[in-house]
Amino acid sequence: MKDQFKKYLWILDLLLSTNGITFKEIAERWKYSSLNHRKTTLAKRTFDDYRRAIEETFDIDIICDASRGYQYRIDNARSLSSDRIKHWLLSSFAVNNILQGSRRLSERIIYEDIPSGNDYLLEVVKAMQEDKVVKVEYDNFFEKGIKTLLIEPYCVKVFRQRWYLVGKAKGEKAIWRWALDRFLSIETTDKKFRLPKDFSAEIYFKDAFGVIVDPEECPVETIRIKVFCENHRDDYLRHLPLHSSQREVERGEGYTIFELRVRPAYDFCQELLSYGEEVEVLSPQYVRDYLAERIKKSLAHY
Repeated sequence: MKDQFKKYLWILDLLLSTNGITFKEIAERWKYSSLNHRKTTLAKRTFDDYRRAIEETFDIDIICDASRGYQYRIDNARSLSSDRIKHWLLSSFAVNNILQGSRRLSERIIYEDIPSGNDYLLEVVKAMQEDKVVKVEYDNFFEKGIKTLLIEPYCVKVFRQRWYLVGKAKGEKAIWRWALDRFLSIETTDKKFRLPKDFSAEIYFKDAFGVIVDPEECPVETIRIKVFCENHRDDYLRHLPLHSSQREVERGEGYTIFELRVRPAYDFCQELLSYGEEVEVLSPQYVRDYLAERIKKSLAHY
């Protein structure tokens, strides 16, 4: 399945980069593709199957334009560039394809490694596409023993080198998250589920810094942080904001104050702590106190 998805991306990348290509030209390029390890011939029937799968997966239309010599092209290509996930997939694949074709370049481009969660990602995505429950063996850091879970997969998100599955486990009322690299096995069941009409992945994570969304334990707050300019941390945060809500509210001699609306959950607090003396939380007071206590405990180790 993983190899098949790569073939979809290969064809999609080819259609986008050429802006129109005949089947004969596609089949010729397939002969020399790095994905074609066995040097097989691309049959027209196989290509048609791939084309239909690509249209369904990426919600696009691939047309065969007789006026241009029966060239295949994407009819609504702009929708791909405006969709962040599709654009990311294609960009990642294009770079990977270049690397496979050039050993010299592969030694000069370094990827950030994402652990074994990649092994289960395609199975999760397929289950989401079919609205099917997945059966997972899960090894949690915080609980002893391996759990078998039946999960309704709502969405996936990558954060800090980990893919997370977000959904609802059988017997639970609240939406939760599970790290794919803690999966020991996964199986797509025949049991169907219905995605709640009011669920939107974008809205669900709107006020989160990372993947922790616990509304009852961690409400959204207006966080004010003072960023000191000595190491240009303010410039870094100005060009790469901590959150989409971040805005600059004051700039003084040697400092900048930013304000953002976010849940001050564990992952957000960890991020602030990683900046050390370069960042000070001004408000709310309980977040300031929590970070101060964490810093005191850290100092005690030294």
